[in-house]
Amino acid sequence: MLRLTDIKLPLDHAESALGEAILARLGIGADELTGYTVAKRSYDARKRGGITLIYSVDVDTPREAELLRRAATAPAAATPVKLGPTPDTAYKFVARAPAQLPLRPLVIGMGPCGLFAALVLAQMGFRPIVLERGKAVRERTVDTFGLWRKKVLNPESNVQFGEGGAGTFSDGKLYSQISDRQHHGRKVLTEFVAAGAPEEILYVSKPHIGTFRLVSMVEHMRATIESLGGEIRFSHRVDDLLVETDAAGVRQVRGVTLAGGEQLRADHVVMALGHSARDTFAMLHERGVFVEAKPFSIGFRVEHPQSLIDRARFGPQAGHPILGAADYKLVHHCRNGRSVYSFCMCPGGTVVAAASEPGRVVTNGMSQYSRNERNANAAIVCGITPEDYAAYGQGPLAGIALQRHWEALAFELGGGEYEAPAQLVGDFIAGRASTQLGEVRPSYTPGVRLGSLDASLPGYAIDAIREALPAFDKQLRGFALHDAVLTGVETRTSSPVRITRGEDGHSLNTRGLFPAGEGAGYAGGILSAGVDGIKTAEAVALSLVAGLARAGAHA
Repeated sequence: MLRLTDIKLPLDHAESALGEAILARLGIGADELTGYTVAKRSYDARKRGGITLIYSVDVDTPREAELLRRAATAPAAATPVKLGPTPDTAYKFVARAPAQLPLRPLVIGMGPCGLFAALVLAQMGFRPIVLERGKAVRERTVDTFGLWRKKVLNPESNVQFGEGGAGTFSDGKLYSQISDRQHHGRKVLTEFVAAGAPEEILYVSKPHIGTFRLVSMVEHMRATIESLGGEIRFSHRVDDLLVETDAAGVRQVRGVTLAGGEQLRADHVVMALGHSARDTFAMLHERGVFVEAKPFSIGFRVEHPQSLIDRARFGPQAGHPILGAADYKLVHHCRNGRSVYSFCMCPGGTVVAAASEPGRVVTNGMSQYSRNERNANAAIVCGITPEDYAAYGQGPLAGIALQRHWEALAFELGGGEYEAPAQLVGDFIAGRASTQLGEVRPSYTPGVRLGSLDASLPGYAIDAIREALPAFDKQLRGFALHDAVLTGVETRTSSPVRITRGEDGHSLNTRGLFPAGEGAGYAGGILSAGVDGIKTAEAVALSLVAGLARAGAHA
């Protein structure tokens, strides 16, 4: 097949227009077009009122070879036809498990990274054992609603911990800016479709699936892993890592110890932790695993009427069913050297309580597939670096100490019952406390307490965000709406640590330990975490097969 790209059509084009455009671009007759499928559909909204759709299509025609030659030899002055062979995006397994495995690999964590690591290992026949500290997704949902509706936090079952990971309670965005030459992202999307996601995620430019669909999809994938011989154990927190050091000083994983005292032997352990597994980070550091501090960002959630964002982005075409609820991506470089940017934008969604430790307030955003809630929300965050952590502690875990400090303060500012501190954007910019809500009603539950956010983050972050909001208004009209609501605090944008690994996937100083995903500092979002899980599964499989081959050679 041929991949034809950059076909531009009006937003309200007729159903037949795409086929006609293909024929015109290729210069072939209708009888020479055997068929086509849409590979990607995006839109260009730069011209208000003149939004265009941009297609890439895979075309089936008996004139394939001739069309490729024509495109390659077209005169320089001619309008180029962007045509080439359709890339092979089918996933290819790197190994197959032998009939007898002396020890099964362990996967710690069942967020998107652990889920895909376990799935691919199971598909290759390695029968992984998955250890998840939280509960199965539906039980976990009940516990999460317990915080949102009753102000009761379960530290082991919440937005951060449990089957599906933090991505389950999110917008379900499935796009990323990672380099993906091996098309692992396509494997992630294909498996999601097999698990019940809409097929449109395979071709729309910014696919999403929403929380409720993710729940059933995660359950379907769990059943697939189990049907292939994998084993999943919920409420199994890993409290220790068993490491053996030989005479040459080489460290090798030999298994894990669970919270109940049980030990599991394994020479290959995938650490697919989420970014909130703070106790596990501390344990790994104590056990001598190489861990280093890394940058992340802190800030607030901002809520606007979704209709305002739609009009600002789409103009008179706002509300078109193909466009759906509008999103945005903003960045501002501040006078104090900081950068402030929007992160994890959730169109038509809600701000959610995302704490995983008692006595702390953390915000996040989520939305359903329909994206039909009244507010748009996004994190507005300021970048920070390990140099900023020194006031809160020393060593690679100092960023966690910083997070805990500001989350605990947010808990106090919110009144001590998991309500969150909040302020109107107009009041925040003016430097005065808010006393009553305006047009925008905050969606955060258990609720918000209005006041001033000036004490809720470091001064440099407050100054940077205060400068950025009016600048964002110039990029997106209405962004500095007085009644828009800021809710604090957003501190879990990414992991504050990196569990550094080598090119072979092993920890830098501990063989058999495979750090992966968001918590290890190698992903940011569902798609990139799933891709990293696949890459890590491949590294584990290759290591296992190579080890068995060496053992056989020495037998």
